[in-house]
Amino acid sequence: MRFESTEQYVATDELKMAVNAAITLQKPLLIKGEPGTGKTMLAEQVAQSLGRKIISWNIKSTTKAQQGLYEYDAVSRLRDSQLGDDRVHDVANYIVKGKLWEAFESDGEAPVLLIDEIDKADIEFPNDLLHEIDKMEFYVYETKETVKAVQRPIVVITSNNEKELPDAFLRRCFFHYISFPDKQTMTDIVNVHYPNLKQELLKEALEVFFEVREVTGIKKKPSTSELLDWIRLLVAEDMDADALKNRDKASAIPPLHGALLKNEQDVQLLEKLAFMARRELA
Repeated sequence: MRFESTEQYVATDELKMAVNAAITLQKPLLIKGEPGTGKTMLAEQVAQSLGRKIISWNIKSTTKAQQGLYEYDAVSRLRDSQLGDDRVHDVANYIVKGKLWEAFESDGEAPVLLIDEIDKADIEFPNDLLHEIDKMEFYVYETKETVKAVQRPIVVITSNNEKELPDAFLRRCFFHYISFPDKQTMTDIVNVHYPNLKQELLKEALEVFFEVREVTGIKKKPSTSELLDWIRLLVAEDMDADALKNRDKASAIPPLHGALLKNEQDVQLLEKLAFMARRELA
C-alpha cells in the first residue's frame, strides 16, 4: 500500500515519501503550506490512489472537538418526551455521530480521514483531540460505551499556518511542509489539467505568473488554483504566447489579472509600479 501521483495530482518525491511514512508509522500526516498548494486535494488523491473512502471534516472558527466525536441532541429528546414518543427511553436515539466516529466504525479497508484547516479552530481544539487521535477511541458518557476504531484510519490534517499548533499535538503527527511548486513542477501540474495547451503559451504564462509572485509587497500571492483559472481564461480568449510576450513591457498588469490578483492593494501596487516604469522610459 503506497501512495503515488494520480492523473489529477502531481506529487513530488518528498510529498509521496511523507505520505507513505505517515501510513507506515500509523501517525496523522500534518500538512502545512500556503493556500493553493493542494493540501486538501492531497487527502482526496491519497484516498483515490489507495482505493479508500474519504471522510472530510471541514473545520471552522466555531468548530469544537466534541463535534467530531458525537453530539447529544437534548432538545429533540425533550420535544419527543412532551409528545409521548417511545424513542425517549433510549438515549442512543439522540446521539449524532461525528466524523471521527464515522471513520472509526467504517467497514472494509481503513478510510482516509481529512481534518481540513485545523488552525481555523480555537487554540485548544488540537489538544482536545490528543487522546482520540493517539488511542483511536473515545467514551460516550450518555450511553456508557467506548467507541474504538475497527481499523486505524489514514488521517490527513491540513493547516494554513495561521496559528501555532500545540507541541503535544505536533509530537503525535508526521509533519510535511508543501513548498510552492517550482516552474518545472508547475508545468507538470498545468499539463495535467490542460493536456492540449500549447507549450509556448504555457511558458509565457508561467513567466508572467512567477514575475507577479516575486513582486515585493504583494500580500496575496497568486496560487496554483489561480494560475489554472487564469490559463483557462487565456485559452477562452484565444490569447497566444505572442500576446503575452510582446505586451507593453512597461506594464506590470498582466491581461485578465482579475483571475490572479484577489487583493485591491496588490492591484494598486502593480499599477503604481507600471506608472513608475512608464515615467522612467519617458
